[in-house]
Amino acid sequence: MLGGAGILLGVAAVPAQAAEVSYKTECIPPAASGLGPVEGTTKVEITAPATAKVGDEIEVVWKFVQAASKNPDLIVLPKNSVKPTGTLKASGAQTADIAMEGPQENPEIPKGGDMVLSDMTGKVKLTTAGDVTLTPDAYTITAYSTDTKCTPQEAVPAAATIKVTAAEGGSTTSGGSTSGATTTSGGTATGGDTGGTTSGGSTTGGGTTSGGTTSGGTTSGGSTSGGDDGQTDFAGKTVTTSFACTSPGPAKIDSSATISAKKNGGSYDLTVKTAKGVMNSPAPLPAGALKPSMVITVGGDDSGSLKVEGPANKDALNTGDPVSLGDMTGTYKPGADGKATLSPGDLTIVVTLSAGSDPITIPCKATKTAVSLELDVQKQAGGVSGATTSGSGSSSGSSSSSSSSGGGLAETGANDHGGLRALGFVAGTAILLGGAVFTFLPRRRVR
Repeated sequence: MLGGAGILLGVAAVPAQAAEVSYKTECIPPAASGLGPVEGTTKVEITAPATAKVGDEIEVVWKFVQAASKNPDLIVLPKNSVKPTGTLKASGAQTADIAMEGPQENPEIPKGGDMVLSDMTGKVKLTTAGDVTLTPDAYTITAYSTDTKCTPQEAVPAAATIKVTAAEGGSTTSGGSTSGATTTSGGTATGGDTGGTTSGGSTTGGGTTSGGTTSGGTTSGGSTSGGDDGQTDFAGKTVTTSFACTSPGPAKIDSSATISAKKNGGSYDLTVKTAKGVMNSPAPLPAGALKPSMVITVGGDDSGSLKVEGPANKDALNTGDPVSLGDMTGTYKPGADGKATLSPGDLTIVVTLSAGSDPITIPCKATKTAVSLELDVQKQAGGVSGATTSGSGSSSGSSSSSSSSGGGLAETGANDHGGLRALGFVAGTAILLGGAVFTFLPRRRVR
């Protein structure tokens, strides 16, 4: 009896009506995505009571028959990662903007599949007798904590009309059950750059010194220098780092990093730790979704760079879970004699949403860094001096999205504009739009 939108709160339920309308739509992706406006066709079905009385509070349902675009041929959108909100306009005997909201519920949406959005509901209290018409208006699609705002580009036909009669004194109210769905206004405001600077206190990680006479390897600000005194473990100091990421990455990341080394013959096995819990997961992410790498800059008497890589996340993540990058490891082979310095450099995060999906590469250029470790080194054949051995780990000039040739977007039911760029979280930008997705936060010192 309580059929969806046919509920009249406070009065007996009456027959519902449903009508479908379609209209040209322009969707504006987040500014940080670098995408222009999206044009497509929205098809909506509005369900509302056919009749009601003044004083009744009614519930209305907005069903998406077709969103403005399909999912592109680049990524798979995980289950329960997309949420719609919008506005339904009441006019005629009564004018009102009815806030509509749908749950964050959707099936896994394959590459090239139809965009599946949940039904939105909203409530309005009727105040005036007469015909009240209901017309779909703007709506917002929120995915991975970023908003794509869609507005009509033509006059939208009314989707439903409610005949409202004056209330009769002493009318019996038969308590229809209230669905209890809360309605919020407008689209969900998200994101912003909340990243504070992680102060990351110094890590003392005392390296072991074997017996015998030492030549007094110097320590500079917690950065251990080691010569031929038998020392094998060298703990670097924690330094503050900042990164500027290429769109669709966050505008800025503030974190910290510590470089430590273990001598292995004439080379050094490096371990790089970053601050723990520096970002929050924007949506459910599977195990193995995030894989970091970093360029280590070599200075002092040696020069060049090398690449360190970390493992992907071991466990699946829920929305809002703190995320830490795994320890990154690599090998430094000195290319000169003397004192070599090691500093954190550019960071790269590769995101893979699901098995078989194309990886999305997010390059982040180091804008603030410092020397974390100083070593007394001896030149080795094939050493790093004067060479860059970072390979693909260097984010300078790299593409922000692999296999992205114009987005590869599926067409919609409206005009063909050479592959519509739909919804703003497409074209390889599903993970890091607008800086709101992975928000780096100061949490704790690196241990």
